[in-house]
Amino acid sequence: MPVSTHAEEPRRPPFDAEAARRLREGLGMTPAHVAYGIRAAYGIPATAATVASWELAETSPTEAELSALAGALWCAPADLIGVPGTLREYRFARGLAVADLALRIGMDTAAYRELEGGGAWRGSDRQAAALADALSLPLPALLRFTGQEERLAELLHSAATARWQPYVRPVGKLVPLPRERLQEVLQHLHDAYQSTMVASLNWGGGGSAASSGKAGRAFLDRILEHFWERAGETGEG
Repeated sequence: MPVSTHAEEPRRPPFDAEAARRLREGLGMTPAHVAYGIRAAYGIPATAATVASWELAETSPTEAELSALAGALWCAPADLIGVPGTLREYRFARGLAVADLALRIGMDTAAYRELEGGGAWRGSDRQAAALADALSLPLPALLRFTGQEERLAELLHSAATARWQPYVRPVGKLVPLPRERLQEVLQHLHDAYQSTMVASLNWGGGGSAASSGKAGRAFLDRILEHFWERAGETGEG
């Protein structure tokens, strides 16, 4: 989902304060040295106290400040970013401008900018593959940004609550994992859901259909999380 910010509030990407401190110390620099590099090379006002505040996670740098910090520390922005959550953050981590990324994936710049702002994915499978390659997107993030996550959740719901076998092929079209691996994961989800339903009926001998239904819904609400965990995939870049 896109990050919501007030018009006057600069964007602040997820920042890895510990990485910033470790990189600075590895270069034998003090916060004052880093602040000077930011001011001198990028014209961004920064003091030793500013840099120290970032490293203590008391405050976090804006996109412009983070880019300047990366330059001062001789590293890429991605080295200073925590876990990206939005498409914009993934792009920023790779140091790509909107126009450059749009060109690489064969998409109109305006169309890509709309996508990054929260618009619906209207690209092709080839463009989706190019986007994943350009931004090193993990599978969960790729499906989320290309609008396939909801469809996957629907298929997984059905696989868990009914017979899982018919869903191997449609899930495989969305998630390019080996067929045998998908079979294992879907069977596990099905068995785990059924076990949850049965266990909730037997808790203390006083279970009910209502409690069973509640436990089942809780499991299904996290079906994507269960699936990616079992498949060995995460949303991290």
